[in-house]
Amino acid sequence: MHIHHMTRKEREIKDPQIQNNILKNGKFTTIGLCRDKEPYVVTLSYGYDELQHALYFHAANKGLKLDFIQENQAVCGTIIEDLGYLKDECAHAYRSLVYRGKISIVKDLQEKKEGMEVLFHHLEEDPDPIRDRTLKNDAAYNRVTMIKIEIDHISGKEGYD
Repeated sequence: MHIHHMTRKEREIKDPQIQNNILKNGKFTTIGLCRDKEPYVVTLSYGYDELQHALYFHAANKGLKLDFIQENQAVCGTIIEDLGYLKDECAHAYRSLVYRGKISIVKDLQEKKEGMEVLFHHLEEDPDPIRDRTLKNDAAYNRVTMIKIEIDHISGKEGYD
């Protein structure tokens, strides 16, 4: 994988802790997928597993993103931390990450359960009610597809544009 270097080095976020905080505090990511020279971009809510340095998503059991994932597991995504519009400067402050890695559909039931827990704890203040309502037994996990991105490379940028 060829990694491009940032032109404005003074804006680069190199500190892994800052990158990790952006991953932990973000709620949405936009991922780019490709098959046969056809691009597909989609924005999804995610859960971040800090120990695995991986993102988890849930999806329907059928759909375009699943078709793309089955053909090409290479993925590139971005997460943006909005720091607000800078009034009278016609600029917006932000911190952003671009990551690359491998995307896959989780088949193992135990990993699917773990991925759902990561997702619930990342997005919900109190995950118990939604878990109790939607995942009453193991069969309930068959109604959802769990997707995982294993992050191989990450770069960050901060500033205003």
